[in-house]
Amino acid sequence: MFSCSYLRKKGNGMIQPIIEQKLHQAFHPDYLKVENESYMHNVPSGSESHFKVIVVSDSFEGMRLIGRHRQVNQVLAEELANHIHALSIHTYTPQEWQAQISGVPDSPMCMGGGK
Repeated sequence: MFSCSYLRKKGNGMIQPIIEQKLHQAFHPDYLKVENESYMHNVPSGSESHFKVIVVSDSFEGMRLIGRHRQVNQVLAEELANHIHALSIHTYTPQEWQAQISGVPDSPMCMGGGK
């Protein structure tokens, strides 16, 4: 197995597909987008340390936002513990997604670490 620092520094593209696979298996989403936002932070080029996920699924019906985020965090617990430094989570039911007018908020650029 690769070490966390190797995956972050080498940017070998291994983390994003794992995130996508796990979220697909757990939530059977109508829509899923996983964005590597590491380029916005003071990390080596090609890093996989900062991600934004958008998950639209019936699985979130009747759940509060905190419960949805906890489920996503639980599904990605191994990656969060070993590879991911930051995860921006946006979860919606299909009805909420249809009602989205302004879209998903952009993540802010890094404010520290020399960027």
